[in-house]
Amino acid sequence: MIADRRLFLALAASTLCTGVFAQAWPAKPIRLIVPFPPGGGTDIIARETSQRVAASTGWTFAIENKPGAGGNLGVDAVAKSAPDGYTIVLGQTSNMAINPTLYAKMPYDPQKDLAPIVLVANAPLVMVTGGNSPYKTLSDVVNAAKAKPGHVNFASPGNGTVAHLTSELFQKAAGITTQHVPYKGANQALTDVISGNVELYMSSVPTLISQIRQGKLRPLAVTSAKRVDDLPNVPTINESGYKGFDASTWFGLLAPAGTPKEVIARLNAEFNKALNQPELRKRMSDEGADPAGGTPELLAALIKDEIPRWGKVVKDSGAKID
Repeated sequence: MIADRRLFLALAASTLCTGVFAQAWPAKPIRLIVPFPPGGGTDIIARETSQRVAASTGWTFAIENKPGAGGNLGVDAVAKSAPDGYTIVLGQTSNMAINPTLYAKMPYDPQKDLAPIVLVANAPLVMVTGGNSPYKTLSDVVNAAKAKPGHVNFASPGNGTVAHLTSELFQKAAGITTQHVPYKGANQALTDVISGNVELYMSSVPTLISQIRQGKLRPLAVTSAKRVDDLPNVPTINESGYKGFDASTWFGLLAPAGTPKEVIARLNAEFNKALNQPELRKRMSDEGADPAGGTPELLAALIKDEIPRWGKVVKDSGAKID
């Protein structure tokens, strides 16, 4: 009886402490890790959404870009952080669903070491070339690649990223072979494709929309099943003769496993509120992203489904990082 009473008191104290912690949280800035360099789609979405939440709640977010290893370094830093609600990460398809198969050894388990908070956005990819490139259409690219297999170079933000694997899917569908040129993020790749040092590039619409509007990049096709509202004149790969082609990337907030459920629920509620704001929805749409939202369970289910889906693509492509 005494042991049972002690157990009851311990559980009650734990519940009380958790409740008090949740009420006091946040008492300091929340560190939001972006596992890619500044200026890319993940960085843009992290800043746009966190600014809206900060404006409505008074919270402070400290954005920290921590790129490397296809996003693994940044995500791992969060997975190994204290589960106190003060360190979160904007994960993405690459580091949550692709890397578990791509990398021979992962420093974290996406499903065990992280606690989903909310699905923030989805975004199609767009294939581009420089504004002065001779390629005017997707057919021009296919014809050039077939005329000289392996001579057309195709850059991506990194080996094994969604952009890289989506370009591999397209090459398989089109029956062509190109020379893959991986970069460590978007900035240097953009500089080189705009200058003509590389011929083709693929990345998320939010990453490229500004340069497309400025005429520095020429969009050839988007990877989603339907056209993108902000690029209405750009055909899809699907409608360009490759039926059924459909690929996109997604972005989700996560915390270290073990973060109090009350804190996860509070973060989820506030980011959902922000994602429902017309101003933010328009802003994200203008940047080429589709605002999402939903429960932590929705993001958890998405990650569970996406790991085997992209795992097959990785295996079929032959990509592997030791």
